[in-house]
Amino acid sequence: MKTIKIEENNIFILMRIQENGEIKLLHFSSVPFCEESVDPGRVPERFQFIGMNLSGIDRPYERHGNSYAVTAPGYRMKYISHEDKRNGKGRYIVFHTADEITQMHVFSHLQFYDGLSVVRIWHKAENRGKDKQTLEYIANFNYEGIEKEGDLPRDEKMKLYLPHNSWQRELNWKCYTFAELGLRQVQPDKVQRSSNLVRVSNTGNWSAKEYLPMGYVENTQAQTGLFWQIEHNGSWHWEIGEQNGHLYLALGGPNEIYSHWFKELEPGDSFETVKAAVGVTAEGFDDAMGTLTRYRRRIRRKNTDNEKLPVIFNDYMNCLWGSPIAEKEYPMIRAAADAGCEYYCIDAGWYADGDWWDSVGEWKVSEIRFPEGLKKVTDYIQSCGMVPGLWLEPEVMGIHCRLASQVPDDWFFMRHGKRVYDRSRFQLDYRNPEVIDYITGIVDTLVKEYGIGYIKTDYNIEPGIGTETYADSFGEGMLGHERAYLAWLDSLWEKYPELVIENCSSGGLRMDYAMLSRCSIQSTSDQDDYINYSVIAANAPAGVTPEQAAVWAYPMNHEEEVPEEELKEETIFNMVNAMLLRIHQSGHLASLDEGRKGLVKEGIRVYKTIRNDVKDMVPFWPLGLADYEDVWVSLGLKSETKAYLAVWKRMDGPGKIELTVQEACGQGQKVNVHCIYPAKEETVYEYDSVRQILKIKTDKKRMGRLFEIRYL
Repeated sequence: MKTIKIEENNIFILMRIQENGEIKLLHFSSVPFCEESVDPGRVPERFQFIGMNLSGIDRPYERHGNSYAVTAPGYRMKYISHEDKRNGKGRYIVFHTADEITQMHVFSHLQFYDGLSVVRIWHKAENRGKDKQTLEYIANFNYEGIEKEGDLPRDEKMKLYLPHNSWQRELNWKCYTFAELGLRQVQPDKVQRSSNLVRVSNTGNWSAKEYLPMGYVENTQAQTGLFWQIEHNGSWHWEIGEQNGHLYLALGGPNEIYSHWFKELEPGDSFETVKAAVGVTAEGFDDAMGTLTRYRRRIRRKNTDNEKLPVIFNDYMNCLWGSPIAEKEYPMIRAAADAGCEYYCIDAGWYADGDWWDSVGEWKVSEIRFPEGLKKVTDYIQSCGMVPGLWLEPEVMGIHCRLASQVPDDWFFMRHGKRVYDRSRFQLDYRNPEVIDYITGIVDTLVKEYGIGYIKTDYNIEPGIGTETYADSFGEGMLGHERAYLAWLDSLWEKYPELVIENCSSGGLRMDYAMLSRCSIQSTSDQDDYINYSVIAANAPAGVTPEQAAVWAYPMNHEEEVPEEELKEETIFNMVNAMLLRIHQSGHLASLDEGRKGLVKEGIRVYKTIRNDVKDMVPFWPLGLADYEDVWVSLGLKSETKAYLAVWKRMDGPGKIELTVQEACGQGQKVNVHCIYPAKEETVYEYDSVRQILKIKTDKKRMGRLFEIRYL
């Protein structure tokens, strides 16, 4: 037997090559491998490094059901060689394995990043045999034994953090034991196996409609954690199940069982998986998210937007609601400029005389909404010192769009010989060069004729399992479209390097790092209740870097009379929602009273003094992740020299809260704590330097405040 030990960036990996050549992954953790944690008698059967299913091959062992606990020929893949070198990012290892019978060869890429306890993993499968093979599944990461450190029963020591996600309820993290998820241990360790599993999947083009494509599992006894993100803008799947007395984690992109995906590989053909990142920590959830934040910055397209963090005004939320009219825009443009906004985006509706939902796709300016032309409005935006932006939904065409009846079916997703419908729209297929040419022409016009420097790309349908056109399977057609769409985005930045493209999908329903390694800004939600938005804002850096997380700040208009003090606190609360992230300003700024206008202006002014820090900071949560039942929630960002802390009181409840800042600044570190927004409104707080506790007190029902913690 041969052992391969990899120790890099506090990641400990151990692989073993059996006498018959089969390769096993025995360890992937933040602590070194302990031989006693694995029964050597069970190694020959299990601990497969490659998870791969081909059609027509028997899977051995039992109780796998619909799980990918055992794959064939994955279980019998043999080690050929590996290459270990360095590149500009860090250590880079490629393992070459093969199945002797089918002659399927797999090249497994492990890209490390200097200073980060995370590995980016992807595989390339090649058919070097004489027969066609049908690939049904291939995992990016397949690791058995996630619970093996420590001697406590797994029901006592293991926790799983799941990022639930849905429209207006994005980034809704919950923590579970495996018993709560139906995987209570009921058999002895050595035989524990089950057809049940924790299965988290997405099927379709909204990559985050139920969950973010990520997760975190923690061993509270060993103080070790494993975290991951699947970097794909479509169908993906991960599962944790029981086999061989252990819990295993398998994660990857689309597959046949859950995504209707398979790929025919003729002799000489190959397939490359989507990418995924897997990391380890010995310091808990906040440290894991800090590592992911730094990693996300490493893999992201370099762009000016994420360096400067300009303030964006968008006329949609609690404002024009997708009904832009020139005469309503002008006073709003002046008010946005006066408040300090730097971009001004006209949202949906600019292209339709009336209702626009089912007529999108031709993208011609409405002469009724803009009787003197759209260019006059965009020129006015520029004259006020702001960059103009427009809303665009480039992947769809409404069923009542004139053009939809004039173009062939292969412009669209097709199933069972018919166009795929969802909510009165057709899904465009970006594998078709004619579609690419058409949409690129639209963007060219917006940029060159109207001076557009910001495009909010929205996406409001779910076309399901995929398309049958020019594809082996529905899922393969879907994957091809998704990769073509990403390539199209890349081509836009080649032409227009400074163009800012916002990733929006009914808010945050496509919040993934296939999109966000490209787009500089992400819509976090369509939530129109600012109190609920504080929960989304507080949790946002767990899913996206702070400088990419666009959060609406929208002072409200009220039909009923509201006391002045409540209006002020409502405005402050709104601004604090966005001030540690990216400000998406909205609301009827032009009609606000002077006091509230001043609070908006002050919030933007303060933001401009801290945004150069925000872009390099990592998150921490003094009160833990936020929940909708919480009275108090908080989000912190920290660096080596300072920290910022947003604190919200959301509803009636205890008027006192204590927040520890030790995690931010280190034990015993002397600090100066100061409320930096708002400057003049009452804020009762004190800092206990012995306990490193910030104490806040209020008799207000709701309150938002922003603090600076400067290390002395």
